[in-house]
Amino acid sequence: MSIQLSEDEIYQKAKKRVEEKKGFYAHLAVYLVINILIVIIWLVTSLGYFAWFIFPVGGWGVVVILHCLFVFVFNKDARWEKKAVEKEAAKIKKMGQG
Repeated sequence: MSIQLSEDEIYQKAKKRVEEKKGFYAHLAVYLVINILIVIIWLVTSLGYFAWFIFPVGGWGVVVILHCLFVFVFNKDARWEKKAVEKEAAKIKKMGQG
């Protein structure tokens, strides 16, 4: 079963995708700025000692990578949403026939 989307629905879905991408790029920018500051703090205060900055940089880096994957690679939300709409449409058609 295939459902045709109206121009407005297509626009809304595209807008949602753009917002997701925009959110990722904002997250990435904040990550880079804050972690550059963290490394600078380490250089100024602790150079030669334990490189403690790897923990926040690495931990937050994993989160940024996951965010990237969910926005650009997996995007299961769109597939799940499409399946859910098709399922509901089938139920409505079935109720209308019975």
